[in-house]
Amino acid sequence: MTVRAENLPVTATPGDPSPPPGLVVAGRYDRGPGYGVNRPQGSTSWLFTFTTGGRGRIRQGAARARPSAGDLVVLAPGVGHRYTVAPDAGHWRFWWAHCQARPAWTPWLAPHARADGLYAVPVRPGPLCRRVEAAFARMAADCRGPAAEPPHGPDPVVVAEGSLARELALCALEEVVLLAAAGARPAAGEPGADARVRRAEELIAADPGAPHTVRSLAGSVALSPSRFAHLFTLRTGRSPMRAVREARLRHAARLLEVTDLTVERVAAAAGFPSPFHFSRVFRARYGVPPGAYRARARP
Repeated sequence: MTVRAENLPVTATPGDPSPPPGLVVAGRYDRGPGYGVNRPQGSTSWLFTFTTGGRGRIRQGAARARPSAGDLVVLAPGVGHRYTVAPDAGHWRFWWAHCQARPAWTPWLAPHARADGLYAVPVRPGPLCRRVEAAFARMAADCRGPAAEPPHGPDPVVVAEGSLARELALCALEEVVLLAAAGARPAAGEPGADARVRRAEELIAADPGAPHTVRSLAGSVALSPSRFAHLFTLRTGRSPMRAVREARLRHAARLLEVTDLTVERVAAAAGFPSPFHFSRVFRARYGVPPGAYRARARP
């Protein structure tokens, strides 16, 4: 994949709003020139795209990518983005999925971060690439439920609303992330991933509710706080404390989905200083208060 600074058209066609939290929405598109989606405020969910033909152009904050066949591009929530069919391409065919990413996925994607929450993973061509595409197809099938009949005609947009369909779809998407991370092509001139940053991300993902600070994370990888913050932001496109906050919010959302803990106990378990602060940042991130999120995620 070629990732470089370039100007995307400012007239990208406005796209559909991002899906409600707690859902998995997926599909496969084959779009021609003129297609584009523009979300200036970003999305409340993660967006995964896997290109199987043609070429697109994707922008997330200050980062840009030009995905072609075999490229997995992942956009983190909360940063404005836009994507279009590349002007010099006749079409762009790609799988896509909106969901709340599992906390374990971020460390696998981290070595492929560009900036501002954009991860670009060029998968090696051949059997591995075909397995990634098959996993996307299975994810779309799982969204319809384990007993659903295959669709007739063009691939539809599918929504996994029940907990079983959602977990099956997320398992398939986790396979996509693992396969892509394991089979990524080395990019020319790309610096190697920093093991110290990876270690810090693993510490955050392993225990989001711990009292992490820039100083404590820097000490765990034997760096000064200023040097650590610079390296972490350079490699992941976000500050260490933003990564901690996102991990805590994902952990809290997971607890709301699968436990009966009160909102106060969820806030404490996820590392938030007070239920009021937790409710405020949770609503800003997911669009609904914690209680409403739980009701929506558990139909």
